[in-house]
Amino acid sequence: MTLQHPSHRGGERRGRFARLAEAASNLTSSPLFFLICLILISGMVIVHLVHLPVPLLIFAGDVLTSVNLLMLALLKNSERRAEDAIQRKLDAIAAAMLESQEGESHQARDSLRQAIRLEEEL
Repeated sequence: MTLQHPSHRGGERRGRFARLAEAASNLTSSPLFFLICLILISGMVIVHLVHLPVPLLIFAGDVLTSVNLLMLALLKNSERRAEDAIQRKLDAIAAAMLESQEGESHQARDSLRQAIRLEEEL
């Protein structure tokens, strides 16, 4: 377990958690997940309308709370990854601009190509 920024974990290779977080992010932005959420909310409404015993009401509330907590963690992870990716690209652009003005090596250009993942297929 590490407290490093999500984009710095595991070096250049993406770890299992990064792949899982990306897959979960893709799922949660899909119409399928919206449908799942509607089903969960409908289930919660039905549980209250039918006046089921209190333990079932608590369980239904716990399920929704758990989904909410997981979504919050996923959202924060995605936000931090996007923020870091933008910052790396801005840094690379600034370095490339400086390099072009000073006529130095092409190290910044290579860094910029890597930051925008020009050679990487998605």
